[in-house]
Amino acid sequence: MTKNKKFLLLTVLAVFSIVLAACGFGGETAEKPKEDNNDSDTTETTSSKELNLVIPSEPPSLHPQLATDNTSGAVLTNVFEGLTRLNDESKPEAAMAESWEISDDLLTYTFKLRDAQWSNGDPVVASDFVYAWKWALNPNNLSEYSSLLYAIKGGEAYNLYDTKKGTEEEFAKLGDAIGVKAEDEKTLVVTLENPTPYFLELTAFKTYFPLNQKVVEGNDKWYTNADENYVTNGPFKLDTWKHNNSIVLKKNADYWDAASVALETVNIGMVEDETTAATKFKAGEIDYLGSPFQTVALDAIDGFKADGSLQIVDYAALYNYKLNTTDKFTGNANIRKALTLAIDRQTLVDNITKGEQKPALGMVPSAIAGFEEDRGYFKDNDMEGAKAALEAGMKELGITDPSEITINISYNTSEAHGAIAQFIQEGWSKNLGITVGLDNSEWQVYLEKLNVLDYQAGRLGWIADYNDAYTFLEMYSTADNGNNDTGWENAEYNALMKQSVAETDSAKRLEIMKKAESIAVAEFPVAPIYYYTNLYVKNEKVSNMFPNALGDIQLKSVDVE
Repeated sequence: MTKNKKFLLLTVLAVFSIVLAACGFGGETAEKPKEDNNDSDTTETTSSKELNLVIPSEPPSLHPQLATDNTSGAVLTNVFEGLTRLNDESKPEAAMAESWEISDDLLTYTFKLRDAQWSNGDPVVASDFVYAWKWALNPNNLSEYSSLLYAIKGGEAYNLYDTKKGTEEEFAKLGDAIGVKAEDEKTLVVTLENPTPYFLELTAFKTYFPLNQKVVEGNDKWYTNADENYVTNGPFKLDTWKHNNSIVLKKNADYWDAASVALETVNIGMVEDETTAATKFKAGEIDYLGSPFQTVALDAIDGFKADGSLQIVDYAALYNYKLNTTDKFTGNANIRKALTLAIDRQTLVDNITKGEQKPALGMVPSAIAGFEEDRGYFKDNDMEGAKAALEAGMKELGITDPSEITINISYNTSEAHGAIAQFIQEGWSKNLGITVGLDNSEWQVYLEKLNVLDYQAGRLGWIADYNDAYTFLEMYSTADNGNNDTGWENAEYNALMKQSVAETDSAKRLEIMKKAESIAVAEFPVAPIYYYTNLYVKNEKVSNMFPNALGDIQLKSVDVE
């Protein structure tokens, strides 16, 4: 998520009427100029099965192999469908694949596809998956989540091939050697590099969604608008998309399990301000607040608690500050350690976030199987340790006065992120004596800053892509991993991550990953802050709508009175 990259967005009455006009639901017309506030062309829907939601921003990408964030994922999960789908308990169940067989050595998966079709009437066939997965692995396509496909035999070698230095022939051979093939239209055979216990969970993730090859090759901008080119295979279709305004999903009558889909229309407005979103919910204008859509405003939590409407559930997700290891100051491991130790997490969650989150003292949330206990890597609010690390770092940098150290905290526009940053800013300034500034940007601009390492300390939430510690650890295996964004890498860490992939004994594999985690925490490329909980409120007329442990909501299962 959310970048829940999958990325997470934990995210005024005086301008309320303006915001409503800018975030209108429905409509069949093209996007209008911002100065045009005439909503007279908005088409009203008469469906009795209609759900109103908001997301915090324009989705950065509605291409399943390019999207990295939670906002885009909230839409993609409901308009596309992979071989499997995660149910309410976050367990994989049959989706595009009606069945599968796994070889005795756990390396070969043979999927049998059900009779299904794309929203343009084309049949969904095995080659659609082959095409999509190879597209994501092709280094020329810059899919940041391509590493999730390294479980497939030959996937990593193809993705890491230097096309500028190698030959087209050699590159093509590597592509042909990738362990995925369509034996016929309904049979997909996948060969893995190593046994991967969470592979059926991976096939439910957006990077593993199929693509309609004919459509994609016919228009390289197919995913940028809601028109005849945006062809999907999920329970809903992308009906309209007013950029930076609203999205409307319509039930896909051609979906293989359309009989199980109750909703006819899902209206999704774009409301950046959490307080405005909470006001809309209280007014009955939207039906749900919570991940993976817009979040519950900090100043609304107490009120929702008081009236009994606030729900709090476990969430396999981490809120942390990434630290740029290529920067003058945060490039120093002792300075990074000082910043990490000098955060009072318990006070933060008690008085700022108020969602019963748990202070994070490691990089893997306690909601992940095998990582439930405190690993004891460091202490919360360890001022003595922080000051000792700061002194060591200053000596290494040739600095005598801590005020000479300037750290900017970067975050994307959000009431919650701003409040957290101000709390940490005050703590770092007061307790360490360093100079701390704040730098906030709109979401897409912010993501680019992280990608190009144009920051020092930057907030990011990470939701588990599957219930395994590997999803939190593998991104730091190499500095050039698309989700790393810290510049940090460590040869021993990388070797342990590769060893964890090859280890078939589950207990030994857990120990390997914990050892890798300990190495990363010792060098602090990130400052863990808290393990998320998921807070949500919903209209009483809405049933079977709640996030699973990975923060996903399958709108396919939702109903309204």
